[in-house]
Amino acid sequence: MSEPLKGIVLSHAALAQAMVDAVKQITGESGGLVPVSNDGCDGGQLGKRLDAAIGGSDAVVFVDLPGGSCLQAAMRHLRTGEQVAVVAGVNLAMLLDFVYQRHLAPADAARRAAEHGVRAVRSLPA
Repeated sequence: MSEPLKGIVLSHAALAQAMVDAVKQITGESGGLVPVSNDGCDGGQLGKRLDAAIGGSDAVVFVDLPGGSCLQAAMRHLRTGEQVAVVAGVNLAMLLDFVYQRHLAPADAARRAAEHGVRAVRSLPA
């Protein structure tokens, strides 16, 4: 892989932009994550937005929910045969890990990010 892996954060409303902004503020890293929102579009338009964001690059698509229009668009993109992996249920911890692991293959980066995201979820006593 010659170029660093691209991360696409695909979400409802402005969540993607907010998460990308938070990662940039915490890490100082910019350019590794691209926000894509489903705001104001149907499934076809969302697919076009996602395709444009990926732009033929190797990528991991981080989707906000494990169902719905964003995940459907990501899963349709998997059929293109490009080197793309999908992680559903994005959180900040996985994105923070991802920006420092952009040298990995998409499947490896997705697996590692998901593991970090799961480890970050806690239920704390009241």
